[in-house]
Amino acid sequence: MNTLSIGVVIPVYNEKGTIEEILKKVEAQPMVSEIVVVDDNSNDGTKEMLKKYAGLDKYKIIFGEINSGKGASLRLGFKAAKSDVIIVQDADLEYDPNDYSLLLDPILTDKADVVFGSRFLGGPHRIMYFWHYMVNIFLTLLPNMINNLNLTDMEVCYKVFRKSVLDKIELKSDRFGFEPEITAKVAKLKVRIYEVPVRYYGRTYEEGKKIGWLDGVAALWWILRFGFFK
Repeated sequence: MNTLSIGVVIPVYNEKGTIEEILKKVEAQPMVSEIVVVDDNSNDGTKEMLKKYAGLDKYKIIFGEINSGKGASLRLGFKAAKSDVIIVQDADLEYDPNDYSLLLDPILTDKADVVFGSRFLGGPHRIMYFWHYMVNIFLTLLPNMINNLNLTDMEVCYKVFRKSVLDKIELKSDRFGFEPEITAKVAKLKVRIYEVPVRYYGRTYEEGKKIGWLDGVAALWWILRFGFFK
């Protein structure tokens, strides 16, 4: 019988239109006992909406004083989380918490220490931008070559970690450099990594998508930095 506690860390920035719905979906997952939300100094009303969750059962709400980026928010969230297993969840509705059982299975059956989701292994996904897809392929291929991995989707939101693995990693990057950084550092630990298909309901820029081409350039820098240097 599984006795591992499951926590979810959610970095948030200006997600007024989706934050309550995603929290409702996360709450509905029966295995989740801890929800850590880190607001990255939102200015669209998200911060005010989150205040009503502070003090509620399962919830830890952290308010950043300045806008620092996804990576910085995740550092705060990982530090605050106390569960045995941690799931990273974006605050938009691009990823479905109903995939948690699939993501957790390799860890709960003691086959894995880290699990990556993948938008490219056959799960349902919205047809989106061709060049985003090609950039994702390249940004996965390069760290695979450097770290000797065979991931299909390094940039995916859904990543699941044993807390004992996260405790061995010192994260540095503030924005979307989190993805190549955590990939490189997990690879260097020689832990067991699994990958499972997840559903993906991508947003357009008009619908609130935030990542852009400059983040792709920055990701290339983080890949080289964390792939070749300590």
